[in-house]
Amino acid sequence: MRATTEQAGETHGGPVVAIIGGGFTGGTAAWNLARRVGDIRVIVFEPRAVLGAGLAYDTADPVHRINVPAARMSIDPDSPADFADWLAETRYADTDDASRTTGDTLFPRRKAFGDYVAARIEPFLSTGRIRHVRLRVTNLTRQDEAWILTTEDGSTYRADRVALATTHPAPTAPRLLAAMLEGHPRFVADATVPGALDAIRPSDSVLVVGNGLTSADVTASLIHRGHRAKLTSVSRRGLRSRGHAQAPQDPHGDFVSRPIRSARLLTRRIREAIVQADLFGVSWHAVIDAARGQGREIWSNLPIAERIRLVRHLRPFWDVHRFRIAPQVEQALDQATESDRLETLAGSIAAVSYHGGRIRAAIKLARSGGTIIRDFDAVVVTTGPAHNAIIDSQDYLADLAARGLAVMDPTRLGIWCDEHSRLLDHEGWPVPGLYVAGPLARGTFGELMGLPQVSEHAALVAAEIVASIEAPAKKSAGGA
Repeated sequence: MRATTEQAGETHGGPVVAIIGGGFTGGTAAWNLARRVGDIRVIVFEPRAVLGAGLAYDTADPVHRINVPAARMSIDPDSPADFADWLAETRYADTDDASRTTGDTLFPRRKAFGDYVAARIEPFLSTGRIRHVRLRVTNLTRQDEAWILTTEDGSTYRADRVALATTHPAPTAPRLLAAMLEGHPRFVADATVPGALDAIRPSDSVLVVGNGLTSADVTASLIHRGHRAKLTSVSRRGLRSRGHAQAPQDPHGDFVSRPIRSARLLTRRIREAIVQADLFGVSWHAVIDAARGQGREIWSNLPIAERIRLVRHLRPFWDVHRFRIAPQVEQALDQATESDRLETLAGSIAAVSYHGGRIRAAIKLARSGGTIIRDFDAVVVTTGPAHNAIIDSQDYLADLAARGLAVMDPTRLGIWCDEHSRLLDHEGWPVPGLYVAGPLARGTFGELMGLPQVSEHAALVAAEIVASIEAPAKKSAGGA
């Protein structure tokens, strides 16, 4: 094992904060910590070459675009137009004519947002306030008042505080498909892997399992590549991600002044708000935006049992209205549907086998629609991250769980933490010095999958860490 030179308070002095995961959440948390006055040093453990992009914004596919207008995305919650300003400064739109939509709204490529976040972080990398370690963390061990992080090459690092900003687990292919199709050259078990679609030929009929944002990306990408055969998308409810309103609207609806204590009542109140909004010529988008903006308080007002009920029964409906697709992607899907090149089915895969060199699938249609048999040349899984597998997906998390220091939250959306984002052990006690950042904390904070909520939460975690570091010093100074 290689000895570490990162002993807090020795060579360089000052407290050290380690962040495990350097995607948007981890990169933004590091940026928030580094720009604060003080001598805090930040180490970010991220295998990727660039901080702040992660899986979502590190794609080179020109079809992959941000799903909300650029004017509503920013690394800084206090400066919501920062990304839009960066786009103007860099004259990005001059290199991407397709980024402009009706009303001159910008929906640039996702890589542009990743480049923007990296550009904001770069000055702190140059000055050494942030250090980027391109290794995975395999183990966390408490030593005295600090944590020792062990990486995949055996190196160890000492940190006073640690923020867990690990990425979502990769999608898990349905067992039935994985068992039969593993090793097939055109079975894509994880469509988020770079180059995953390269094996699919333009003339291949394709079964897309799942119908959310990843499915939309896959369909748009295949069309952009010149794919010309039939695409069939199947999901349990057949719900496709919705697009954006025709024009900007202010959020409409109040879901917190009268606290909502049940999933059923929340659903009724949202439906009532949509009907009311329609009277004023306002679309459902504004109501969902209001619910999203009030999401943390709505979530905190719901008892645990109702949160679980909400996730179990209503999450698919929320997701397709909350997580919208860019107009360019929506147009591609609409055109494919109208030309009968894209078929969307509500159902599930009942059986799969090989037949005459092709993949034969039995699809059991929902709502007692019977079962249909279809032959395909390729199958792509787009079911989204396997949130339930988060702890087992990372060695260090599995080890913490084995020691009773980390558990799934009751809704099984992420890792259990408190309102200060401190990791909770199996008895519900905060684990000293460990924090949960970003979407992994949404079981406690509710709406934490999109911007600006993730940006706001990264700032909150940074503030909590700084406060925890400064508190002992202030107490000591007061006692003196």
